Amino acid sequence: MTQPQSHSQPADTQWPRWEVFKQDAQGRPHQAVGSVHAGDPQHALLTARNVFVRRPAAVSLWCVLESDILTATPEELTTNPALLGTPGETGTYHVGVKRTNKRSMTFVDLSGTVQATGSGDALRQAQIMHPEVLAWMVFPETVVVRTDEDPGTVESWFAPAKDKTYKQQQHYGVIGRHVGELKRAGLMPGRAPSEDSA
Repeated sequence: MTQPQSHSQPADTQWPRWEVFKQDAQGRPHQAVGSVHAGDPQHALLTARNVFVRRPAAVSLWCVLESDILTATPEELTTNPALLGTPGETGTYHVGVKRTNKRSMTFVDLSGTVQATGSGDALRQAQIMHPEVLAWMVFPETVVVRTDEDPGTVESWFAPAKDKTYKQQQHYGVIGRHVGELKRAGLMPGRAPSEDSA
């Protein structure tokens, strides 16, 4: 007898997703630089440090559970204004804005804080404060997990990256022939010499 096949989706066994915010220097805003999956707040910070602090520019990291963040684009607010009624705790909310698509990473700048009665209220205030942006992001202060600001912690967490020598990709040698040379010679798969000369 054939057993009926289950068409249910497999259970999601990944750790929760955390959005990572990095501050490059004192006085500059934290920026959303990507996300990590982690089992707890300390694990999220350590993973974020390993992934996003490989370059010599960081003095602070924040991690926030994805489920605690409310984001919206102007188009989403037009089609779903109920987002402005999203509930949440009363208190201080961080506001982030995305102004450009020029950068390949997420690059949402945290622009400040507002006092709000919930996530929807914070989003409404963000919309008023920054009407001409590509997207808004809000989350309560109480859900932020951050590195300590004392000099000892900053030194131990971020100083090793300062000593690393970083080179742009073009500084490294090429094994064999450079891809540009192969393209000009018409030796790249699927390309004919006439394509480059056209």
